[in-house]
Amino acid sequence: MSKRVAIVGIGCSGFRTTSTDLSYREMIFEAATKCYEDAGGIHPQSIDSFVASSEDFMEGISIADEYVPDQLGAVLKPVQSIAGDSLQGLASALMQIKTGQQSIVATSAFSKVSNLSHYEKVAAYATDPAYIRPLKEHPYFIAGLEMNRYLFDSCSTREQCARVVVKNRYNAFLNPRAVYGAKITLEDVICAEPVSAPLGQFDISGHLDGAIVLLLASEEKALEMTDKPIWIKGIGWATDTPNLDSRSEGLGSAHYAKLAAEKAYKMAGIKSPVKEIDFAEIDDTFSYKELQHLEALQMCGFGEAGKLLEMGCFEPGGDLPVNVSGGSLGIGYLHEANGLQRVLETALQLRGEAGKIQLTGVETGLAFAWRGIPTATGTAVVLSNRL
Repeated sequence: MSKRVAIVGIGCSGFRTTSTDLSYREMIFEAATKCYEDAGGIHPQSIDSFVASSEDFMEGISIADEYVPDQLGAVLKPVQSIAGDSLQGLASALMQIKTGQQSIVATSAFSKVSNLSHYEKVAAYATDPAYIRPLKEHPYFIAGLEMNRYLFDSCSTREQCARVVVKNRYNAFLNPRAVYGAKITLEDVICAEPVSAPLGQFDISGHLDGAIVLLLASEEKALEMTDKPIWIKGIGWATDTPNLDSRSEGLGSAHYAKLAAEKAYKMAGIKSPVKEIDFAEIDDTFSYKELQHLEALQMCGFGEAGKLLEMGCFEPGGDLPVNVSGGSLGIGYLHEANGLQRVLETALQLRGEAGKIQLTGVETGLAFAWRGIPTATGTAVVLSNRL
């Protein structure tokens, strides 16, 4: 397990609230074509293996990975399906190369949530069938419970969560891949229609259609294929129980994020995340999650994230820029593709190709994804433009 692995190709398509004119296959084909061109024009038949992160439950299709090979160029090639967030799919692709089984692996994910007439009913059906589903509540009531408990335990404030929304949606203004960029005020967020108090309408990321394909390669292949490889230094993932009454550290903390980060940092040889990581693209599906995840990822102490946010530490010009892309609150929520979206933005920054949102002098970035309600699963990956 000593082989070094890099991202050598990036491609994306869609990134729209609705895409009635495109099938998910067409979006994946466009993203794959861009990815292979970005990797020096590689032919898909030169790729050893493919990983598809998709969820039968969301797509309404049994064994959904059967519908992937054509648009990826993966016919008669090994295709592995990961029913989880796409960062877990990235981990699978990474392990195939690190173990020496493959040299070049493509990993993909997509969201076509606009095909669902009632997403909330699908999410609600995924909740605990004995204790939660019979209540027939909107699934976001879980987020409201978590947010309320987090604010109580950490002594963070409702206003600090609102500042996350204001920051990320403003950051999204300059990102061409962002759909939900807007100049809104704290008052707009706090006074918005409540969904599950204290969670309001603006505290929730909007849905998004899109597809992302990344190409990974071993060190030898990466150096042959590109002059701008992005090295995967460390990765870790963890799952806490989805049962609300038996979380390891209660509803107020993201224990899964803490465990995932510890594994990623150990693999990357990082001893002080605050000093060694230049910026972060982390999950902000709900406003409070950005603060909760920052603390669990050891970017600050418990209860400190909101205060540091107020001081400007997480702004593009701050000590630790967080979600300068706009995050999910500004870009939109890509469901199973959300993790690859965080990696996409991180890799573009490290390549110096982030355009108007480009940070200066960055060498190491952290991407983190949470799979979303009703799960307690997170994956962290440390990326660098230095070997």
